[in-house]
Amino acid sequence: MDPHLKTSKAARTDAAPLRLDVVSGLTAAAVVLPKAMAYATVAGLPVAVGLYTAFVPMLIYALLGTSRVLSVSSTATLAILAGAQIGLAVPDGDPGKLITATATLTVLVGMMLLLARLIGLGFLANFISSPVLSGFKAGVGLVIVLDQVPKLLGISISKQSFFVDLLSIVHQVPESSLITLVVSAAALLMLIAIERLWGHSPAPLIVVGGSIVASWYFGLQAQGVSTVGVITQGLPSLVLPDLALIEKMLPGALGIALMSFTETIAAGRAFVRPGDPPINANRELIATGLGNLAGALLGAMPAGGGTSQTAVVRATGGHSQVVSIVTAGVAFVTMLLLSGLLEFLPHATLAAIVIYFSVGLIQPRELLAIRKVRPMEFYWALVAVLGVLLLGTLQGITVAIVVSLVSLAYQIARPHVYVLGRKRGTDVLRPLSGEHHDDETFEGLLMVRSEGNLFFLNADYVKEQIIALEAQYKPRVVVWDMSAVPDIEYSALQVLMEGEKHLTELGTSLWLAGLNPGVLEMVRRAGFDEKLGRARMLFNAHAAIELYQAREATLVGSAQ
Repeated sequence: MDPHLKTSKAARTDAAPLRLDVVSGLTAAAVVLPKAMAYATVAGLPVAVGLYTAFVPMLIYALLGTSRVLSVSSTATLAILAGAQIGLAVPDGDPGKLITATATLTVLVGMMLLLARLIGLGFLANFISSPVLSGFKAGVGLVIVLDQVPKLLGISISKQSFFVDLLSIVHQVPESSLITLVVSAAALLMLIAIERLWGHSPAPLIVVGGSIVASWYFGLQAQGVSTVGVITQGLPSLVLPDLALIEKMLPGALGIALMSFTETIAAGRAFVRPGDPPINANRELIATGLGNLAGALLGAMPAGGGTSQTAVVRATGGHSQVVSIVTAGVAFVTMLLLSGLLEFLPHATLAAIVIYFSVGLIQPRELLAIRKVRPMEFYWALVAVLGVLLLGTLQGITVAIVVSLVSLAYQIARPHVYVLGRKRGTDVLRPLSGEHHDDETFEGLLMVRSEGNLFFLNADYVKEQIIALEAQYKPRVVVWDMSAVPDIEYSALQVLMEGEKHLTELGTSLWLAGLNPGVLEMVRRAGFDEKLGRARMLFNAHAAIELYQAREATLVGSAQ
């Protein structure tokens, strides 16, 4: 074969994925940029801030991140959290102070992400449990939707709390602007229709473009429709953080950094395909941390990986981070050449876009699925929802973290303690249940098994469970199968020794079986092995059964 022909084919093969990535990047930009501008309004910031956020953080992540397709910019959750924190720092809404406060917050978020990498806190990606995170996002979704409703109606309210704001909106509904309602309804209907007929389409861009044309042609601003207004064309000025705001913004920045990292890891892992490199949590901390630090210098708001925008990348055939580079390039061109057109954009259109894409945060089916599988975790999710609605978004993330920790502590503090039986005709030991009513048990012998580490939080609970079972079955020997106990903490070992003493006083002998190396070492260091003796420390539960049966046979023989 002609070598030139081979080279030509290889070039075409290499060019195909690149062409797909460029097309995907242009399509993603048509979705990401309108959403980024809309999310900037959620945070109470100029729409241009959304463009900055879709430019620098996305470009930095494309160069340093481990996901091939993750799209990094603003998200609905980060926008509402950032808006709450910036609102606290700049209660008067001064435009200059807002940009400085945004830069300060974003710098803090970036520094915290880098600090987390420095001390190896990549595991924090799983710090909030999935059910609690679902509840938190549902609460945030409700807050975002309610926050945008006044813009849809063309009314203004003094924001206080979720339920107070809800009542204020209800009272002011009669004062709604009819022309603004028409714009809002048209935007929502267009979004719904285009998305239904053309999945993963540039619907936001089409709606934004149509709204700008309609606003200019019909002179909507003169008819009372609120629009974005003049946006300075070109690159933004360098913005430096305000050191005086650091102390005030630090707690909120911590929560936003955690949410940014959690969303980034979740979105990155959701779109990994066979053959893709694994998502490296610590490397993600570096990529998002530096992305936020660099973005802050241009006044960008906190950024993180977005699930919906990354889904667009995958759906349009994106293969690599060339997609994000192209999207960032489109944001750059928009800042330089197209920002003048945005002044005609109605706020009602942006509100419609925010609501359309934020409703997805509210997943009743997901919450009902949690309730079906784990009712207790469903209640934890509801607590997270109420935490956001009653206390606010920043306090809500604290509630979500605390609820996750309490949920974890509750589960660890109440490990399962099973009574074991043996499946007839086999050596299989399993928990007694109504499904296995024919399993063997042995007169005078009670076999129990606990699961998980034993430490100060759960040791007393396990001891009380075993003593309660002793009172129920009244055995001569209790065999504790510890094969599912990987470790035992000092105070738990003391409880174990007290439990053995209590059983002895009741006339019951405690045998330990299946001790793991770490547990066995602790038992030996405490000298507990000497008290039990070799006869009461067995290799496994099967050996304990054999020894018990042999001992019982000997006793019966002696009695005869």
